[in-house]
Amino acid sequence: MKDRVDQRLREALAAREAAGLLRKTTARPSTDTLTNLAGNDYLDLAHDPAVLIAAAEALHTWGASASASALVTGYTELHAKLEETLAAWHGYPHALLMNSGYAANGAVLGQLPKPGDVVLADRLIHASMVNGILTSGARLRRFAHNDLDALELMLVEESGRDGAIFVVTESIYSMDGDAPDLPRLTTLRARHGFVWILDEAHATGWHGSTGSGLQEEQGCRAAADVVVGTLGKALGSQGAYVLCHNPDIRETLVNLAGEFVYSTHLAPPAVAAALAAIGRTRDFSPDRPRWHNLSREWREGLSEAGFSVPSGHSPIIPIVMGDAVRVLKMAESLRSAGFLVAAIRPPTVPDGTARIRISLHRNLTENTRAGFVAALKGLNL
Repeated sequence: MKDRVDQRLREALAAREAAGLLRKTTARPSTDTLTNLAGNDYLDLAHDPAVLIAAAEALHTWGASASASALVTGYTELHAKLEETLAAWHGYPHALLMNSGYAANGAVLGQLPKPGDVVLADRLIHASMVNGILTSGARLRRFAHNDLDALELMLVEESGRDGAIFVVTESIYSMDGDAPDLPRLTTLRARHGFVWILDEAHATGWHGSTGSGLQEEQGCRAAADVVVGTLGKALGSQGAYVLCHNPDIRETLVNLAGEFVYSTHLAPPAVAAALAAIGRTRDFSPDRPRWHNLSREWREGLSEAGFSVPSGHSPIIPIVMGDAVRVLKMAESLRSAGFLVAAIRPPTVPDGTARIRISLHRNLTENTRAGFVAALKGLNL
């Protein structure tokens, strides 16, 4: 019996490797000198002095671990302060910390929709959101990416039926770096009365006058019913959070979401680091237009070099190549040239859309951009 399992595992892994889809962990040393265009530390806050000092102080005050779930002794005054700060920053009355964005999306979408409800979701929402929806037992319908006309037709089709309607979108999509029309979604919500769940993970910090995200930037602050955000990307820390208008949503997650109930809570140093990072993010408000121009300049440079990239000003720029094996070779060649990029392959993205994903950060220079474009043009793949 064990031999059968061993053979099955070997064959499955060999098939993935042949298709260019095998994933491996690679330990990155602290002395790494590669230009990192793969991580999500968009504001370079993971090594910011103010963030590090706050984390160190919390380490000595509270210790290295929360040491228990939030419902036992893991929820401290520091955690409560971060929740209050996040809620006020985004314009919501209630916030709840979670251990990861995956856990937060799974909890929200696993608990709020129920059998008999329908969830209308963008085709490219994150896997954590899809898994949560499937866990809920609600009926799932997908609309074409950012196609709000298609969404509106679905809303009309579903009107008058029993059960609640949920609409699930992201603000900045993690693999494409693009965004839906949030004001139009706000209008559709007012007209059709659905529950809107929005993932702002990749918009926080980079977008909005104070950095709270794309709702703020597009003039519809706090319009969604529920927002999921992350502390581990632009805020340079670790963990995630859920924002909501209805206090019963927070209480439902506290009582019923296994991702919250049964997990040791966020380590206090990570909580303190996130608090400091929010302060730094607010300080950067005058610089945000420069970062947006930085994104546009990178896109223009890549387009001029013959690579097809979407327009926009988010920190995420995909170069879709299609073939997974080719993308892996490209990433390895760029690494040899001094640049660390993400080789994104199925099932993270749809079949035939494997890509190099570039993640920008605020301190990139013109020389870095020129060197990267030159390295990319020089590849013989």
